Amino acid sequence: MKQLNFPPALLTDLQEVDRVVLERASSRSSVVISAAGKYILSSGGKRLRAALALLAAQFGVYRLSDVLHAATSVELIHAASLVHDDLIDEAERRRGAVTVHTRWDHGVALMVGDYLFALAAGEMALAPDPRIITYFSQAVMTICEGELAPVMNVIPFATARNQYYYKIGCKTAALFAAACKAGMASGQGTQEQIDALGSFGYDLGLAFQIIDDILDFIGDEKLLGKPAGSDLRNGTITLPLIYAVAADDDATLAASIDSRDEDHLAWAIAEVQRLGIEPAYATARQHIDLALSHLDIFPDSPARQHLGEIAAFVLEREQ
Repeated sequence: MKQLNFPPALLTDLQEVDRVVLERASSRSSVVISAAGKYILSSGGKRLRAALALLAAQFGVYRLSDVLHAATSVELIHAASLVHDDLIDEAERRRGAVTVHTRWDHGVALMVGDYLFALAAGEMALAPDPRIITYFSQAVMTICEGELAPVMNVIPFATARNQYYYKIGCKTAALFAAACKAGMASGQGTQEQIDALGSFGYDLGLAFQIIDDILDFIGDEKLLGKPAGSDLRNGTITLPLIYAVAADDDATLAASIDSRDEDHLAWAIAEVQRLGIEPAYATARQHIDLALSHLDIFPDSPARQHLGEIAAFVLEREQ
């Protein structure tokens, strides 16, 4: 597996983002909200979105104090969206950890998500460039739109694919793009540079979600915290299933999305693994290549190299 190893200087700056995120989540809140907020934020993983903001800023004039609010905002938004996403999906575990609404009740989980969104709004208001508020507020609206637009059809192929792309573009790619745009704005970049990095982030985010959906079918259950094929079992249509149905002449696979028969589902999951994984991987690779092409306007630099490493990590990760 490709490891994501940030350079020491970037790790130091990400630690400062972590400090501010936890400080914001712990302030002015009740004991329950503070505890729940710390729980979700302390399991935030690699702070990939914050890293994108920090690295994007390095294409311009880099000062941590200028980009810190943007990097903190995107992690607060991401944490809030995870809480709300788990509420909508009624998921009991995420990445092997108990979700907020399982550990506490739904009302507390909803309050935690709302509180984190409010903290993000306050944080982005502190950013030196007012465009950062626009980028992130638009991303939050887009995330909400995506949550209200499930993929409804697995056939015909074109309809299913379009619905899927709209869903993941809203749910995942929009925030990746906003992180990159906010970082470049914090680095005093030109509009052309901001747009290029936003496009990089968007295609990177599409690839990230496609790989996520692939891993749902083939990933290690201990790492993911859920059995293979959980999306299909829950009636969620993703790209591997769409490709598998398109490659299979038997309508039985298309009907599996509505099945609750365990033998049928086990067969369907195996069919998706056989027919849908490789074309989905190929699509993710296409988006990674497209993402990297958006960086062609920039000269070679450590920041560009590190974004390339993130792109490779996204494509080859296991969880």
